[in-house]
Amino acid sequence: MADPGAPDVPGGSIAATVDVGALGFDTGAHLLVDHALRGLPAGSRVAVVGADPALAVHLAVWARARGHAIDRPGVVVKGTVEDDRWRDAARAGDPATVSDGRAPAVWGLAARGALVESGGPEPRFDLDLHDVVWADIAPRLYAQALAGQWDPAVAIDWDARDALPAEVEDAVVQVMTYLIENEQAALTVPARFLGRVHPHFREVVQLLAVQVADEARHVEVFTRRARLRGRPLGVSGAGGRQSLQSLLDEPDFTLALFLLSVLGEGSFLNLLSFLEQHAPDPVTRSVARLVLQDEARHVAFGLAHVELAVAADPARRGRLRLAIERRHDALRDTTGLNASVHDALVVLAAGAWEPDAIASGVTRVRALEADMDEGRRRRLARLGFTPDDAAALSALHTRNFM
Repeated sequence: MADPGAPDVPGGSIAATVDVGALGFDTGAHLLVDHALRGLPAGSRVAVVGADPALAVHLAVWARARGHAIDRPGVVVKGTVEDDRWRDAARAGDPATVSDGRAPAVWGLAARGALVESGGPEPRFDLDLHDVVWADIAPRLYAQALAGQWDPAVAIDWDARDALPAEVEDAVVQVMTYLIENEQAALTVPARFLGRVHPHFREVVQLLAVQVADEARHVEVFTRRARLRGRPLGVSGAGGRQSLQSLLDEPDFTLALFLLSVLGEGSFLNLLSFLEQHAPDPVTRSVARLVLQDEARHVAFGLAHVELAVAADPARRGRLRLAIERRHDALRDTTGLNASVHDALVVLAAGAWEPDAIASGVTRVRALEADMDEGRRRRLARLGFTPDDAAALSALHTRNFM
């Protein structure tokens, strides 16, 4: 142990004596010596005593490697190397507070609040500005996401197989096929941005990572439901895939979240509620309910992020408008929602093949589309658009829903 009251000896006073016992420098003696030197000013002397016969030799080698000197056998004179190493170090912000500006590249992968040694790599995280990536709700949503994770093998009773008419089962399979490709797009978009967000904004990184995991699980359960009774998967329309491709092509983080989460996944909340209500079997109902709770978090984050971005720079609202108009123009010549998907939704909502039931199914799908429109208008209004602008922009949203 260190003895701060050690007496002076010729050659300079001893600030402390550390007894390392039987430890050698290959078995941890250096930790005790380091501990004794810590906090002492450069030039301080520490005497090291112990039972290891090679202690003096190993101490000299260790001291030279660490930038210290040996005053005489067994006495270390603290050097300046360690202090010099950390002289220009700076804290990577406050561990409890997110920077409201730009996260410096020199912070790199360091933990928020860590003391960062100068001279290290400066990795490129281009999404490094608070207003470009942050949402105040992100930490809370991340905690909710962790608490709300569900296991498809446990949360869904896959053996609850009501016998469905072949045409109804085909309609379910077609809807599932449509949902799979939409969820694959919803997985790819946040995955593309995940490695671009500065780790200082770790709650956003964590939330996006969980969102990617959510979408992967959704693809799994939609695929499993589609194949539940051995039917072949449905069709994938070129127009629908073109609509989704336009999401993948958007390079701007805020605009991508706006198009995907605020408008697309926001509309999917209505669709999943519709499927839960009109599902012809308990498995489909459970799948829709569980996916709905995940998607609600995705929409909440996207909306909160875009809302903060617009509040920080109201000119961004014009960019949101242009993003909708640009996407609408790019998809003007596509067919929008595949007719097979539309008809499958009608069949599910009808519940029977009588004319009156089909008419009721058509009415319910039209009500679904109206609900989607109303939801988009409400979210656009929250972003500061006037009622007329919100209505006009909602009408330009892709007919493929996502």
